[in-house]
Amino acid sequence: MKKKLALLLAGVLCIAAIGCGSNNAGAPAAETTDDAATEAADVEALADDASAADLVSDAFIDPVADWETYNQLIAQIKSETDYATRTKLMHDAEDILMSNYCVVPLYYYNDIYMQKDYVDGIYANAFATKFFMYATMSNGEKTLRLNLASEPDYLDPALNSSVDGACLAANSFSGLYTYNAEGKTVPACAEEYVVTDDGLTYTVTLKEGLKWSDGSDLTAADFEYSWKRAVDSATAADYEYMFSGFAGYEEGDLQVIALDDLTLEFTLSAPCAYMEDLMAFPTFYPVCKAYVEANSTSDEPGSWCTEAGFVSNGAYVCTAWNHDTSMTYEKNPYWYDADKVTVEKLEFMLSADDTAIYAAYNAGDVDFIDTVPTDEIATLLADENPEFFIVDELGTYYAAFNCKSSLFDGKTPEEAACMRKAFSLLIDRDYICENIGQTGQVAANAYIPLGMADGNGGIFKTEPVAEGYYDPYAINNDYDTTVENARTLLKAAGYEFDEDGMLSASTPISIEYLTNDGTGHVAVAESMQQDFAAIGIEMTIQQQDWNVFLEERKNGNFDFCREGWIADFNDPINMLEMWITTSGNNDCQFGR
Repeated sequence: MKKKLALLLAGVLCIAAIGCGSNNAGAPAAETTDDAATEAADVEALADDASAADLVSDAFIDPVADWETYNQLIAQIKSETDYATRTKLMHDAEDILMSNYCVVPLYYYNDIYMQKDYVDGIYANAFATKFFMYATMSNGEKTLRLNLASEPDYLDPALNSSVDGACLAANSFSGLYTYNAEGKTVPACAEEYVVTDDGLTYTVTLKEGLKWSDGSDLTAADFEYSWKRAVDSATAADYEYMFSGFAGYEEGDLQVIALDDLTLEFTLSAPCAYMEDLMAFPTFYPVCKAYVEANSTSDEPGSWCTEAGFVSNGAYVCTAWNHDTSMTYEKNPYWYDADKVTVEKLEFMLSADDTAIYAAYNAGDVDFIDTVPTDEIATLLADENPEFFIVDELGTYYAAFNCKSSLFDGKTPEEAACMRKAFSLLIDRDYICENIGQTGQVAANAYIPLGMADGNGGIFKTEPVAEGYYDPYAINNDYDTTVENARTLLKAAGYEFDEDGMLSASTPISIEYLTNDGTGHVAVAESMQQDFAAIGIEMTIQQQDWNVFLEERKNGNFDFCREGWIADFNDPINMLEMWITTSGNNDCQFGR
């Protein structure tokens, strides 16, 4: 059932028909509500007297007390050598993850950006990392002016966990591997590697003549140091678990060693089909030991790169940083591929205000922007603006509950899960996709995104309704039954309703939703706020600056919050291992 009230956006939403121009050819096709209604099974009414235990799935475990079961399953997946068995276990892990409804998928990502017609050569991989080092400018300029986001959280590649930070890292550091314009992994600092027949021991030969940006030699020892630093508990890297497939990880003795200046050897505990993707990931980038140790404080591992001038090894070096306003990166003459870099300077506008960013783009003050105000998208599509691009991504935009929130005080684990499931059923995802996203997003009913490989030569899931955990269009196909199902779930959790179907004043629900700034994020929040109000749930919206938001979310200082995860590599384990108890990306606080 469509909303009858217009969302209060920054401007009036254009309601012209939305079509994709030639530059949008890579966007996924939008699911129409009519088609979904035809294909989806009828919505079944839940038994009104069902208990919470009856209403959770067989895969359900207590996300606080029993999460070690999930941790062990992920460890089993990481050590499994039979790829078919591994794929089945990953489906089992997603079953557990989705059964508690702390993760509430909304839609599968695509990416939008705007780029002036005189700019060419910028490319991105399926994981939203953008590469600027091979950009060209036909207007004769040597400076590319961009906006990716606001003030970056971390520039230390071991500590970064944001997409914008990964983009900055990819253009200022170089790992053993990287991605080309076709999205394929190709050698960067590596010349080649060989792997033993059992798929466990890799011997990597580095390119000769590698240098740091200060002109000092970069050797295999720098990679050994950097990888061991990333798993050191003192570094507190969110992504240290990415090394869990290495031999010696559990014992705190990562099996990686520099055999000589040009040779790095490392050993895995099980074969890894995506090892080149890991070698291209920022957590695996090298950092300069001498500079890091001379410029870090013991309680702030990333302090060595909080100001301009730090040593790196990528195509560009940070030479100026006016915090919260701008950053400047200049060409690194010591980069291994410097002779192919024609843009000599990158100037970043630091802002999360997409209205101001869009205005700067239209005024000619920036050449590339990574966001567009929600209320401008329909016009850009209707006009088939050649500077507006939509590209495919592997990722899921979702909301998340803190499983330890006081919202669930006094509830059994099953009752808390029923509460969260009720919230999920009430969300009109189709409205969010059509009227807020507007660029062909597909409503999500599972955490693993559509089109992701299954690690065994196939695709993990291909059909959004049949292979998910609920019908994402149920609120549109059968509004009355779906809303009544939400009431039934809440009744099982101890809530009462008046004769008009609204929550009783004796058992109210008030919840706060945490989000960062951005018209799209706020519009999604307002849409859910209206959905929940249909049965009397009160939701307030708290907006925070990007860096504050990241820390509050990571530390579990929220009830319900805005989330999104773009895959780091094309394998479901990436989306699943982030939820182990010790992961720095476990915002839901599972097992804590």
